[in-house]
This record gives sequence, C-alpha cells and structure tokens, in this order.
Amino acid sequence: MKLACVIHRFGADIAGGSEGHCRLVAERLAARHDVTIITTCAHDHITWANRYPPGESRIEPVAPKRGLREAGPLRVLRFPVVRQRQMRRFMDLNDRVFADRASPQEQEQWFRENGPESPDLLAHLRRHGAEFDRVLFWSYRYYDAFFGLPLVADRAVLVPTAEEDPLIHVDVLSEFFRLPKGFLFLTPEEEALVAMRAPAGKPSAVIGCGLDVAEGGVDLSPLDRLGLADPFVLYLGRVDPNKGCQALIRHFLRYAERGTHVGLVMAGPASMPIPDHPLIRPLGFVNDAVREALLTRARALIVPSPFESLSMVLLEAWNHGLPALVNARCKVLRGQVERANGGLYYGNTTEFIATLDYLLDHPDAARTLGRQGLAYVDREYRWPIVMDKIERLLAQTG
Repeated sequence: MKLACVIHRFGADIAGGSEGHCRLVAERLAARHDVTIITTCAHDHITWANRYPPGESRIEPVAPKRGLREAGPLRVLRFPVVRQRQMRRFMDLNDRVFADRASPQEQEQWFRENGPESPDLLAHLRRHGAEFDRVLFWSYRYYDAFFGLPLVADRAVLVPTAEEDPLIHVDVLSEFFRLPKGFLFLTPEEEALVAMRAPAGKPSAVIGCGLDVAEGGVDLSPLDRLGLADPFVLYLGRVDPNKGCQALIRHFLRYAERGTHVGLVMAGPASMPIPDHPLIRPLGFVNDAVREALLTRARALIVPSPFESLSMVLLEAWNHGLPALVNARCKVLRGQVERANGGLYYGNTTEFIATLDYLLDHPDAARTLGRQGLAYVDREYRWPIVMDKIERLLAQTG
C-alpha cells in the first residue's frame, strides 16, 4: 500500500508520546509499504516555531527491525507553520472551551490556536491525498488532524491518542469522530472514551505500542560520567506541568523531608522550573545510551501524569523489568498497572510516600512487580503482535 502518516511534528530529537509512537509505527510500516510522513517544520510544541527546513527530506530509522526487511530512510514532507502560538489568546479561548461556554465557531478556532497552523500542509492533502491508499492521523487535538482528516475521510485512519480531559467532550468533535474509516487505539480506556463520541461499527483495534526485547549487558558507564549515584527513582519524558511534574516534585520534596538518600532523576526537556535540590537531578534530553542505562539502574519509574492515552515509557520500563509507581487518578495508567500487575499507584502525597517506601524497602517484591510487567509486555506489546493488528485494520478499512 501507499501510506501517509500525518503528525504535527516529527524528528529523532523530539520527546513526545504521539510523535514517538508515529515514528516507530511508520518505520515498521515502511518495511512492507511505501510510507510518507507529512508534518510541519515545527520542533517546539509550545511556540510551534519553525526549525526544520520545508520540503522533502529522508530520515534514517532509529528502531531496530529484527526479522523484517530493511526499509531504508523514511520520506518526510515538511510544511511551514504560518504563525507561532499566542499563549495569552490561546489560554483565554481554552478557558471558554473547557468551561463549555464556547460557540461552535470558537471551538473550531481552538484547534487553529492550538496549532501548529499550516495551510500548506492542508493544501497538500487536498491536492494529493487521493494518491494514498490510507492516510493515518495521529492526535485529534492538533490542527493538522482536525482540519486535515476531513479532506481525506474516505481513506483516513485515526490514532486519536485521546485523554480524559474536557476537550474530548466539545460539540464539534461529534462530526469529526464520524469521519474516519477506522481507528487505532492505544488502550482499552481510550477506546471506551472515544466510543462515547464515535459511531458504533467502525473498524478498530487496540494496539498499544510495540517493543523489541531489551538487550542485556547495557553499558552503565554513561551514568558514571553523569555522576549519578545509586539509589534513584526515575521520571522519563517531558518535564511539564501537564505531565504532572509539579505535583511529582511536590510529593518528592515531602518524601525527602523525612530524610532519605534516594534521588529523583528527571530526564527530558523541561518547560517548567525544576528546584535546585541535592536529591533532584535534571538531565534534560538524553540520548538512547543514557536512556537505556537509566532504565537499567533505576529502582522504579514514576509516571505522575493525570492524563494519558498510553504511557510508552511505562512499557519501556517493564521491558527492562523495572517496577512502576503511577498516578491513580489517570484511568489509563491505573488500568495498565492493574492489567500487568507491574507496579503500584498513588492518589495523594501520603500514598506517594507509602508506596515509594514499599518499593524501596521490599526489593524482592519490587523485582516481582517488574518481572510481571515484563511478562505483560511479552504477551501484548511485541512488534509482531502490534503490527499484525495494524495490518488487519488497514485491510478492513479498504
């Protein structure tokens, strides 16, 4: 098949869940199909400032393709963003939309203000969309998906990456969710959430995200060069208030007040201040070697996000046999942990302290949780399992 994957931003150095998911799936699809990535020139998800040059480029795959024909570089088409996001204007509109006080026109305008606004990308879909057998869109909340999918609805597959936040309930999405020929969901919780808005009977599959078996013998020397001492717990991903990082820091500071030598490592680009504290170590964006070493050495992964459609980093942690501690208020995270029996969850500071104490004070039990998480990944999230579901869905939407 000739496939297009439409995503708001795309690059090897972008730390984002839906962006990473799109890249991993696209690389696997390219082993069997003709795949083009259609995206913008933006890199930063807050301003949408153009960084990448417009036009066609080729990006080498980063994911290993064990047992698959090598697909070669991905073809990427980038289109410029016409304006950076005006945060004050966006937040004023965001307040009205999330409070259910916005007109349909204002709701549509929310998707323009959320961005990244790229009329040239839409024009390309309008002119060339029919040349593709299927067009896959990631993340319904962005401009390219909301305005682009209706242009190719007769061949569109939506990967909503929907979270249980107020946006999912806005009126203009009733028509939008009727349009795709099929859906790819990341968790059963996301499927149930979108089912409230989408018509019954559309082809769909819950796919999660695939992983290869983690290789043994990970080089831990990058941690020595960073001066990271054991023990530590790990946060891995964007350091952002929307990801629950302010609450995580607040909980950890209360934990540290009791006296501890356990550190909190926060690895990922930060869009918020991180306090200067001897037990909190921000690393910024880390390369794959450091990432693997962190997941191998950490005592537990902490995922504090209140809203998720799938936690890919949680699956990565279980792939290394690492137990997890997650925000119980997020149905997706709690559902993942309960299905895997691969960790614990907390709802407030007191529970955070108690559950973290348990994981650190009971290493045998923590290792058992990590092994159970790994067994869950083996059952559900190996690439052959995931890609078989995707291929069947693509065939059904013809």
